[in-house]
Amino acid sequence: MKNFDFITASKLSEMTKINCDIDVHHLTRVEGHGNIHITIRQGKLINATWAVVETPRFFEVMVKGMSAERVPFLTSRICGICSISHALASIRALERAMDIVPPPPAEKLRLLAMHGETLQSHALHLFFLAIPDFVNSPNVLPLIKSNPDIVQSGLRLKETGNAISALATGRFTHPVSLVLGGVSKSPGKKELVTLRKQLESVLPDLDTTLDFCKTLSIPNFIRETEFVSLCNGSTYPFIGGDLVSTDGVRKQENDYLAMTNEYQEDFTTSKFAKLSRDSFAAGALARLNNNYKLLHPKAKEAAEAFGLEPVNHNPFMNNVAQLVECYHLVHDAISMIDALLDTSLEQLSTTWAPKSGAATGAVEAPRGVLYHHMEVDEKGKVIRGDCIIPTTQNNANIHLDLSALVRQALEEGKTDKEIQLLCEMVVRSYDPCISCSVH
Repeated sequence: MKNFDFITASKLSEMTKINCDIDVHHLTRVEGHGNIHITIRQGKLINATWAVVETPRFFEVMVKGMSAERVPFLTSRICGICSISHALASIRALERAMDIVPPPPAEKLRLLAMHGETLQSHALHLFFLAIPDFVNSPNVLPLIKSNPDIVQSGLRLKETGNAISALATGRFTHPVSLVLGGVSKSPGKKELVTLRKQLESVLPDLDTTLDFCKTLSIPNFIRETEFVSLCNGSTYPFIGGDLVSTDGVRKQENDYLAMTNEYQEDFTTSKFAKLSRDSFAAGALARLNNNYKLLHPKAKEAAEAFGLEPVNHNPFMNNVAQLVECYHLVHDAISMIDALLDTSLEQLSTTWAPKSGAATGAVEAPRGVLYHHMEVDEKGKVIRGDCIIPTTQNNANIHLDLSALVRQALEEGKTDKEIQLLCEMVVRSYDPCISCSVH
């Protein structure tokens, strides 16, 4: 009996005596530079850190003294992926500050532009950054041979997102026709019809992607947190609305500082944020958790295929939420084009005069709520700007997810390599835009 007890104890001890340092420097398949550091001793987690190491770029200082009409062209350069979101966040803030009301057709074109940006961004992340993890591939290249249909679907969806952006804003990235007061150039009706046909052509690609993703094994990891997004109560949110959380918080756009509560940690160059808890999450899963009922019916069917319903606390399901949103984006874009084809596009902007004021513009960038706050003087010159980025808001949640995920992995007897892969995957699930987060 003593010998049996000794062997059993020895085996149990060996199972828990994992000693390792996991250093990922820098994490691949994300935008920008971020590091993961995990320390495990005797099978116990000592430290788990998510650190952004980008150098701040001080865009808020750059806009000081700039004419309001020029600001969106600069702030769109904060990001090459979310340039439309940044431009529209600045435009919304400045229009609200100076009481500028754009024509309804211009608002439709702006929303169409947001759909294009979100579609191409989600396609980039899903097919080329995230999916390789789920099929044990270092990148997307092996999938070209093993799963050519899924790679081609991803390319077509991204191309369609780019086409929407180009038609609605004049360029694939860094828009030129989104201006204060509306839109400076009208798309032709023939171009809209062509784009509508392209959108219809990728509907089978969405179904191909759904069928493929249903075969993937999504890690079963739950850490309850708070989810923050926009909400207007009538449409799935992208431009403006109240700021809401799954914990019941509701604030107006101008109360963005009370919603974000940024703070600094000494191991990272990007700020953290919190609200009712130690952290919160923004992004596709947050939008879905707060606005599920407002999804297009086809998007709801896609969510049901994965058992995704609010409130879901598995960060890996953000990837699924992005696919669900792709269904919404494509179908809603088709409806918007139909509405635009029945609308006169001759008047797409309003005249405006500079005046002093201050306001916040909030939009749902692909990765979550993006805030731009602008203060202007009576000549229309910006005297102060502030930007709070979705990845900044997600940083604390990523950081805390790592600790909880490693502890769960140790309890399940995962190896150090398995733990590292899970940690990389959970960071990528947020689709972080790291350079934006230090703006």
